[in-house]
Amino acid sequence: MYTLLFVCVVLVIYTEAWTPILVKKVIQLGPQITPDVTHVSRDGGYSVLLNGHIVWLYDDTECLDLGGKQLSFVSNTAAYATDPNKNVSILQDFGVEAVGREKATGMTDYAILADRTVGTGGWIPFSDDELDFNKQRKGKERVAIWPGTSPTPYSTTQAFLFAPLVYVDSKPQNPSKEYQARGMTLISISASSNGPVASRQGDLIIPGTEVAYGGFSSLLGYTSTANPQDLNKRDVYLLATTDGGLQLARARVEVLTDFSKYRFWDPVQLRFTDTPPRLDEKDYKKIYLPGSFSYGSIFYSPYFNTFIMVYFNKFVDSTFRIRFLDLNNPVGQDSIWPKQGKHGQGIAPEDVEALVKYAWSPEQELYKSPPGKGGFNYAGIAHPEYFNRRYFAPTLFPKSTSAGRRRNQWYGSGTVSEKDAGRDGQHLLLSWTSQLRGGFNSGIYQVQLAKVEFDAIPDHPDGMFPSAAASSSMPTLSLASSALGPTVTATAARSVSSVKPSSTALTSTGNADRTALLFERCGAWFGLLPVLWIWGYTAVW
Repeated sequence: MYTLLFVCVVLVIYTEAWTPILVKKVIQLGPQITPDVTHVSRDGGYSVLLNGHIVWLYDDTECLDLGGKQLSFVSNTAAYATDPNKNVSILQDFGVEAVGREKATGMTDYAILADRTVGTGGWIPFSDDELDFNKQRKGKERVAIWPGTSPTPYSTTQAFLFAPLVYVDSKPQNPSKEYQARGMTLISISASSNGPVASRQGDLIIPGTEVAYGGFSSLLGYTSTANPQDLNKRDVYLLATTDGGLQLARARVEVLTDFSKYRFWDPVQLRFTDTPPRLDEKDYKKIYLPGSFSYGSIFYSPYFNTFIMVYFNKFVDSTFRIRFLDLNNPVGQDSIWPKQGKHGQGIAPEDVEALVKYAWSPEQELYKSPPGKGGFNYAGIAHPEYFNRRYFAPTLFPKSTSAGRRRNQWYGSGTVSEKDAGRDGQHLLLSWTSQLRGGFNSGIYQVQLAKVEFDAIPDHPDGMFPSAAASSSMPTLSLASSALGPTVTATAARSVSSVKPSSTALTSTGNADRTALLFERCGAWFGLLPVLWIWGYTAVW
């Protein structure tokens, strides 16, 4: 009876006519190129545009000599796209050091953060107690910080990121305990001429006993239309992967470091409440978006005039999926949010509240990435700052910027020029992690790139989505550094502590999104088991 009810509800939601997204062409661009180091194996590959620099973030990063000997290993690194208008693949790394010479060739070996060890971390700084823990365990066990998703800009020069603190046991008695998320830490990011800078905003913001909000994606938008809107304030919408699908929370920017002030979407009541969902919730009625998700990106597309979700699920097929927020399929009855968008006039990039006012389209396959020799791909991410002069929401620009100048530079001219590209967002850069060599704790990883070109927007049964531009007179968001709390700061080249955080996650027992961690590091079959229940859900479509 439960299964029958589930299928019926899905059919009710998705039997309305909808318009599929059409792909015109996909071009493989090959691997990212790191000329500053001898050889690097790293995974992840997340990005953000800040201060005229495209910042790329990575998870575990291992530098090797030509023979495969380890030169350095850290839990995260950051780089700049060297000249994305000439070649989107080439990176400029920071903290690069000469570490010796190749015996066979006499060539100098270079490594990133070579004075770091597994215990001392990487670009995102560790707190003192995290450093002490890693030093005591000498690599057998460690705390890692993996970026996990792309940062969210809150101005044209600064961004924030929720990243998981992960406990890693290299030789666990129970293989499923090799990677355990301890909770989420909040990081602010800026981009200087000397490289990207990361600052820890306190220590553990979301404990591991709660859903790992922000770990999938975060979006910044206007405050809710349900209350008198304060145009000087912003809400942050934080999405998280769970075994049952995506969960959603919301918080004001000024209380982002205080988890007790978060509110949580209740799909049954169709409103945010003070009651967080259970970490192991699998009842589809209590999940924001049921389904299978591992890595992904949610962003406003100026080409489709709505929000787009591009992601990998937890199955072993290396395939990008895509959905769009269907403005012709409102959820509930709300006179402000009828068909066709806010007041029937489309939505702007700041109208993130639309995520709870409209349904997502059914899942479509976007692109099947070719797996490497080591097996399946993972960490599928979209990078909308390329081929798009409307990456930033208009209100993120300084107040003095005129409406006509609230556009960022075009990036990616060497791949497709702005003149030949059609419209902003018609082309989209994708990245994924390819396993050049698989294996537990012995894999070699490489970030690969491809460019998707979308076809002309087909007619929707109820008409195309109208566009809605934010008023140029709207106040822009301004965040003082104190709004995000105390910090621990580091540049890409050097980690410098400015405060001692107050607590540590090392004694917590939560597992946040363990299946996503297992999918990435140990193979998809571990991550697959908890989500077999959704086969019926996806089969309905």
